[in-house]
Amino acid sequence: MIAVVDYGAGNLASVVNALERIGTKVQITADHHEILSADGVIVPGVGAAQDTMKHLHEYALEPVIRAVINRGTPYLGICMGMQVLATSSFEDGQHDCLDVLPGHVRRLPAREPIPHMGWNQVWQTKDTPIFNGIPDGAEFYFVHSYYVDPAERSWIGAETEYGLRFPSVLARDNVVATQFHPEKSGRWGLTLLANFVDVVAQTHAKVA
Repeated sequence: MIAVVDYGAGNLASVVNALERIGTKVQITADHHEILSADGVIVPGVGAAQDTMKHLHEYALEPVIRAVINRGTPYLGICMGMQVLATSSFEDGQHDCLDVLPGHVRRLPAREPIPHMGWNQVWQTKDTPIFNGIPDGAEFYFVHSYYVDPAERSWIGAETEYGLRFPSVLARDNVVATQFHPEKSGRWGLTLLANFVDVVAQTHAKVA
């Protein structure tokens, strides 16, 4: 079972619809036991880091998400589900995040219109199963004004150019996170989601 964490994220329905389009049944839940027992966990999100962390705190989900990652359960973070993995965010002040990966969330430079909204190319920086069947430079749909600046480049799975070259995918061990919205990214977005489902199935088969 794949759990889609429900903490009030605005794009939850579109993520679930995209997963159902590829034939994947998911459990929408904020229940700690269901999340911890899931074969894979997806954390979507739109908006600001401060609000996201506030909602995660209200649902007491911070330790649950950390536990999921520490257990080796496949994790997919989308947009804010990516940014909250960092140590802190500088969006409207400095706010603590989950500190799963060392680094900070910073504002995109004003060399281009902000927010970064629309289709842009994603350039893969290392081999990861999440990109199986997806060509290098494929376009995905973005809506954001901030980006993750990791302290360790080994976290970066892909990059995108917009005012600077920023990490658009993070990938290490069981963690994958995208700054873009695969649920809004047509063919390649659905392929990426299907690849995550495959990773979940393979991981579950190894454990079973």
